[in-house]
Amino acid sequence: MESWVRFSSQSQAKERVFRAAQYACTLLGYTLQRGGARAELLSTIKQLEAHMSLTRKLMRLGNSAEALEAAKRSVHLSDCVLRLCITVAHLNRAMYFACDNVLWAGKTGLLPELDQNKWSQRSFRYYLFALILNLTRDAYEIRLLMERESRGSSAKSFNSSPSSLAPTPENGEFPLTPSPSSAMSPLPPLPMLTARLNKQFCLLITVLRNNPPLLLDLLKNLCDVFIPLDRLGLYPTGSGFVGACGLTSSILSILTIVHPWLKLKP
Repeated sequence: MESWVRFSSQSQAKERVFRAAQYACTLLGYTLQRGGARAELLSTIKQLEAHMSLTRKLMRLGNSAEALEAAKRSVHLSDCVLRLCITVAHLNRAMYFACDNVLWAGKTGLLPELDQNKWSQRSFRYYLFALILNLTRDAYEIRLLMERESRGSSAKSFNSSPSSLAPTPENGEFPLTPSPSSAMSPLPPLPMLTARLNKQFCLLITVLRNNPPLLLDLLKNLCDVFIPLDRLGLYPTGSGFVGACGLTSSILSILTIVHPWLKLKP
């Protein structure tokens, strides 16, 4: 079992390196095209990118089964929101990898009559659904951690307030009764809203700073989501932006493989 886990980790690391190289070629091709490079050089870069993509598809032939196994494990999670998001995301990843395997067969000539554009669009749709569910899971975990941090801060401030300063009849002090004018004049809505937003933003920064795996997963999913959005024509951003996002998310994925504690669990 340990040998299989080690082999799977090494295979994922190699696939991520090839993914980083593929999107680096995409970004390089865009940069050279903007700089007026020769057509021969641009063609070479595109061919290299295509070879990287085909190699990645070959290395992911078994990923569909792994995604199904991950979906089986996530079914037993106690939190219903995490169970739904993670399980359905794994199922979409399994369908994405299955479509990717069909595309690999078409590109290698095993299925010469395959409509590659149709299967590519289908593959990116599953990929997009999986990323949306991953982002939903990230948002849910951030909300839970922000609520926990807010309760912890409130408890600390309550415990640190000196009880001897509280006005009581014994020390001759009584609480001041607010005048009707002050009770009827609440703070303006805009300052209240600004203060509330500032508090929530500070909580968000604290939560993400204290949880590097969640921060990396959020950044990786945000970068990845622009790739299927561009490929499906839902939000075209151009090859340069797609290449930069793909390269960034690949580097973040490599970090989680090199340092497993940075991988978000479950």
